[in-house]
Amino acid sequence: MCRVGVPENNQKYSELRSDASESRANVMPEPMHGRRTIQSLERAIDLLELLASAGGGMGLKEIAEKSRLNASTCHHLLATLAKRGLVGRASSRNYVLGPRIAHLSESRLKHFSFVDAALPELRELNEATKESVQLAAMQGKSLATLAKLDSMLPVRVGFGDEYSRSDAAHATATGKAILAWLPDSEMARIVGTGPLRRFTEKTIPSRKELHEELRLVRRNGCSWENEEFQLGVVCVGGAVRNQSGAVVGSVGVSIPRMRAKGDHLEAVMQHVKEASSRISAICGN
Repeated sequence: MCRVGVPENNQKYSELRSDASESRANVMPEPMHGRRTIQSLERAIDLLELLASAGGGMGLKEIAEKSRLNASTCHHLLATLAKRGLVGRASSRNYVLGPRIAHLSESRLKHFSFVDAALPELRELNEATKESVQLAAMQGKSLATLAKLDSMLPVRVGFGDEYSRSDAAHATATGKAILAWLPDSEMARIVGTGPLRRFTEKTIPSRKELHEELRLVRRNGCSWENEEFQLGVVCVGGAVRNQSGAVVGSVGVSIPRMRAKGDHLEAVMQHVKEASSRISAICGN
């Protein structure tokens, strides 16, 4: 390399040399897991993920330190991302995610089918538990069953039309899995101000007991329904979240009372937690 009399310890020159080396690396992408990748693109994505996890603005020096890139490289990458609206400035010194990120996220949601995305996981849950499986969501004040798979066992829980259009979120595991994570005002809007509807003698009778039940749901990570909607049926539910962490639905497994015990029940609870977590990941959380 021709140095044209520039001393080796010159910081600006060192950064330029580093940038030149990085540019050559970008021209010849390295294979990774059998595929070629573009290093500068990977670094730009790393910076976006870093800003997303920061919870606020970050200065150039902090970004460079955490990304393990020199300041000049970070500046060029951030300037390119800012030009496309993917990065913005919270102040004269701090970088944040740009408005284009929200636009891309909204576009994805327009083309995203909750049911289609969840079905492979519902089938896996159905196969793992052998029990009846449901995917549910709130539609206004009503709890709607969006998809259901029947049990593979001889004695099974049946799903009537009433279950699909139920307004009894307080009496079902899938409903309680959603209610537990809603703001108090939204939960009150869904449940209403009048007496809680009783479906069986085991239905939760009061809002005080419902609030206590929802507290246990948040603590345990799954909901529980013990013959509260349908006699002879026990159900376990888990919340499904979107990319912002908001609950958008729930997964449930319904079991005949005769099988809802011991190791089988414990296994079902674990499978529900895992399935709801995987579906949430697919939804962007």
